[in-house]
This record gives sequence, C-alpha cells and structure tokens, in this order.
Amino acid sequence: MNEKLSEFTVQFWGVRGSYPIARRDSMGYGGNTSCVAVTVKNHLIILDAGTGIIPLGQTMVKKSFQTGQAMRYTLLFSHLHHDHNQGFPFFAPNFFPKTQGAIMGPAFGGSNPEETLLTMMCPPYFPVRLEDVSARLSFNVLRDRDTIILNDYGSHTIYHASEPLPQENPGVVKIRVMRSYGHPEGVLHYRIEYAGKSMVYATDTEGYHNGDQRTIAFAKGADILIHDAQYTEEHYVGKMGGIVQGYGHSTVNMACDVAHYAQVGQLVLFHHAPEYTDEQMDQVQAFARKLFPQSMAAYEGLTMVLVNQALEANAKKAMVDSEV
Repeated sequence: MNEKLSEFTVQFWGVRGSYPIARRDSMGYGGNTSCVAVTVKNHLIILDAGTGIIPLGQTMVKKSFQTGQAMRYTLLFSHLHHDHNQGFPFFAPNFFPKTQGAIMGPAFGGSNPEETLLTMMCPPYFPVRLEDVSARLSFNVLRDRDTIILNDYGSHTIYHASEPLPQENPGVVKIRVMRSYGHPEGVLHYRIEYAGKSMVYATDTEGYHNGDQRTIAFAKGADILIHDAQYTEEHYVGKMGGIVQGYGHSTVNMACDVAHYAQVGQLVLFHHAPEYTDEQMDQVQAFARKLFPQSMAAYEGLTMVLVNQALEANAKKAMVDSEV
C-alpha cells in the first residue's frame, strides 16, 4: 500500500466571484474566478473552471513534462454561469492528445456542459472549436442526489438516486451531488468522501432564514466546508450601494450558520466579491471567526491536506512489512 493513499489535498486556484480582477490592493487573496483542485488517491478533481483553471493547467503541463505521465482529470461544474467556465478555453492540458478529461455538471437553463462549451469555443467567441482540441473528453449530465464513484484507472460510475449504491468502501472516492435552489436556475453542491474524510463545495448559493437546512444536512460533519460568502451584511442590504439580496450569494453570517449547524471542522469562505480589497477580506475573516472560530477566507495558493490517521498507520506498516 502506498503511503500517499491516505492523502486528500484541496488547493485553491481561483476564489473570486462574478468576474476576475487584477488590482494591487487585492493580490493577497487573488483575482481569479472559481477553481478548486482536489487530489485524492490517484484522481484529480477540478471544481469549476473559472480563470483559476488557467494557472492550474499550466502547472499540470509542467508536471507532465517532468514526470512523463499523461494528464487526466475530472471536472465538475457547479453551474454554467460565465465566471465558472470562462477559463476552460485556455486550459492547456486540453491541447495534448494523451490528456483524458471527464467533464460533468448540470443541465440548467436549457444547456448542459457540452452544449455550453461548444457555444463558447467557436467563432466569433473563440478561435478553437471544442471538437478540435486534442484531448479525449467525455461529458455527463448530473442530477440532484446522484453519486459518482471514481474507479481505478480513471474511470467512473454515476448512480442516480433510484439506483442502489455498491457496498461502502473507504478506499474508494465517492462524490455526492445536491442541487441547491439558492441561485438563479439552481446550482450543484458536491461532497467528496474518501478514507473517512470529507469536504463539501457549496458555492453560489444564498442562505435562508434559520439556515439552509438542506445544505446543513448535506455538509453534516464534513472536515472542510467551502461555502459562498460573497457579501458582508452591509453589502447584502444595500449599505454599500445597490441591494444584492436575491442575487444568489450568501453573506458571511449565512456561511457561518451552515458551518455551525453542520458541525464542520473548517469553514472556508469563498467566491469573494470582486470589489473587496485584501484589507476588507482580512476584516471579513476576522468577523467570521467571531461567529465560527474555525473560519478562514480562501486565497489563491491555499493548500489543505486531510490525512486519515488509520490509513496512514496501515500504509506505514505495509511498507515496513514489504521491507522485511
């Protein structure tokens, strides 16, 4: 057994909402739009393809040249608004013929991931058509309460809500899907589980009175909760300009409520308002910690590693046994 079997790594490549920014006063947290990379077992799971996927792709290509290994990824779209897909045409791994990409997401608003990307990647919007990229890409539509099992060798199986799941196996990567209605046309949340550890990605959702009970149940006991927290309360009710209530994004208070009632280990605030400077984000983080002490604001380059201690011990024992 490889010792790395027990690692579950979450890395942030894009943390802004709405549109990318490039300002000196915001470089600390970063200006790219939504993209989170989860490396678990031998799988790379990419959550959304905002502009943060561009530097991620460049890093993947560099690593591929260094190791000689072909690139392989699973891309999960939360929804298909432009700030969550605008980096995909510039995702460098797609231009290598040995790359394998499994792309999944919802079919909201009359379009699915494949149709949306076909529309984006064609003249006059983009010079390279989706069908002309070199990588081998597959597409699947996901629905509420689907479960994805990532198998060895890069394959996957999707189970719909009415289908029985295979017997529980902590050594298998499982991704649960929940549809939230707290964003225009809806959004998918994802819960990634492996080796007794779990993380939840719940971006682009607006909270409810007394907490979003469905998201609270979905995130129950997760080690990491990545939750939309685009607005402060003042911004939300219009004290910083126009009222943004009903836009489909949460306040810091809403995110902290979910984290508290779901009893998660760590709350990561996400999808920051593009207007907010580093100084304002520092204030947001400090305020969140008063409501939920295990809070932090996501920033580009943030890397979090979850390790299952039991599996780590078993891996070390197996390595010792193999050396005897």
